[in-house]
Amino acid sequence: MATIELPDWIRKKSFVGIQDMRQILKKHRVSTVCEKARCPNIGECYPRPAATFLILGSRCTRNCGFCSVESSKPESLDPEEAKRVALAAKEIGLKYVIITSVTRDDLPDGGATQFAKTIRAIRDSIPYVKIEVLTPDFKGNIDSLRTVMDSRPDVYGHNIETVPRLYPFVRAQADYIRSLNLLAYAKKIAPDIYTKSGLMLGLGETLNEVVTVLRDLRNEGCNFITIGQYLRPSKLHLPVVEYIRPEVFEDLRKIAMDMGFTYAASSPLVRSSFNAESSFAYEA
Repeated sequence: MATIELPDWIRKKSFVGIQDMRQILKKHRVSTVCEKARCPNIGECYPRPAATFLILGSRCTRNCGFCSVESSKPESLDPEEAKRVALAAKEIGLKYVIITSVTRDDLPDGGATQFAKTIRAIRDSIPYVKIEVLTPDFKGNIDSLRTVMDSRPDVYGHNIETVPRLYPFVRAQADYIRSLNLLAYAKKIAPDIYTKSGLMLGLGETLNEVVTVLRDLRNEGCNFITIGQYLRPSKLHLPVVEYIRPEVFEDLRKIAMDMGFTYAASSPLVRSSFNAESSFAYEA
């Protein structure tokens, strides 16, 4: 398939001022998905400052066609990781902390206990902090999900990523219904905790398929939704089928809000964690 030229609305200007963040992260030996997943917004977020911590190591047990995070035998669990993330978040001065992870299918609980430890360590370190988590699917293990929810994040997120038809190509080791059910159970376990999901466009989905996914999410009580353009991390990853125009993203934002989502962010460079704290400006 021929490479599609990057449109003008995707191009990002250069930013300065990210070295201070990198030095703090290096000092505490913590990773961010911003760097591991080559996020296009890193030059805007790091200077603010904002970052999304990546826990449970830097190697994933799955090999999704869209993701640049390394897929190989994962590292051993680090018992000091939660403490180091909390110290980094405090030194950076974060009041809204986002935690995500690689997928750890090798662990009995999928890494849920490490999520809970990290949440508690951050709360102990930073008064009045708000915490958002973005977890893998835990292979549908509801006990693992309950472990995370019992640690009381302010937002529980799990990305649906794409439409069901494309799962065999985009998320071969995942399952659409399993991901949908995870969000549904999260809301049942803790109805007062916001739930959140995200979608990538440009992989060959149709508008009707996207709207159906939005409806499925809303039917399960999902509060926040993010919709952004898929960008190919390298030639080894899935190609971009189409660059979706900004006005289509805006149409989808309006559709989502009309469906009853509390907050919807939809534009080409939107990512799950980009400006995530702004969702609380729209609390119901």
